Amino acid sequence: MSSANLLTDHPELYERRFPDPDHRAARWTEDVLVRHGAGPRVLDVGCGTGRDAAWLHRVAGRRVTAIDTSATMLAYARDRHPGPAHHLADMRDFDLGTVFDAVVCLDSALLYCHTNDDLTAFLGRCRAHLTPGGLLVAEMRNGAYFLGGNELLDGPRTASFAWQGTTYTSRTTLWVDHGAQLLRRRRTWTTDDGSCAEEQHSAWRLLFPQELRHFLTTAGFEVLALHDGPGPRTEPPWNEGDTPRTTARSDRLHLVARLMPHLSNGDSTS
Repeated sequence: MSSANLLTDHPELYERRFPDPDHRAARWTEDVLVRHGAGPRVLDVGCGTGRDAAWLHRVAGRRVTAIDTSATMLAYARDRHPGPAHHLADMRDFDLGTVFDAVVCLDSALLYCHTNDDLTAFLGRCRAHLTPGGLLVAEMRNGAYFLGGNELLDGPRTASFAWQGTTYTSRTTLWVDHGAQLLRRRRTWTTDDGSCAEEQHSAWRLLFPQELRHFLTTAGFEVLALHDGPGPRTEPPWNEGDTPRTTARSDRLHLVARLMPHLSNGDSTS
């Protein structure tokens, strides 16, 4: 077994495994930005393959900058989804020397802040890079769902897809590390071409709605919306014209927060 991350190391496989032909995630993001009056400058944190950033840049007409910790993903984004400015950077300590009207953090990227210090550092970086009144928009797993919902923990779960004549099969097990407040994942990949199996491990912070409100308020943000959908990865998924619910009990959580002017970039507390 290797410790490689098959999908991160092969972005084309990621897009094959998690297709978004209708650009639903980017369209949902644009809907949120328009709904809350965000300006044109957008930072996409944890951009992955870059398809959402590119849609916002090329179709929605926003000026998008994108960062990620994977050089492989960024190379793919520059080649396949050009337009935005791409930078190799960590969400906890990035310094881009400019400000934005909105920071976007999709597909649970926020939950790679595993510790309180990680999350505080990320929100500090957002504060330093946002204009007064700028937005933080995030979409992620909902920690509160795991207080009583075990549906995602009854695995292992198996899924397969084909690409360039090879069938890839994943066997995924999720479990809650209660002490660390993490949702841990072990995923083993096998193929029908005789290649050796690959095993990867990852984890997401389980944040609860009230806990998230506390971190944001402490960091100088006003929470405008915090709900379980509809969103790009809910069932049923979001469609144009849908209005946000007021509940937070399903497995996804959607956040919109506005930076309060007194803690804008350059303030002595940042």
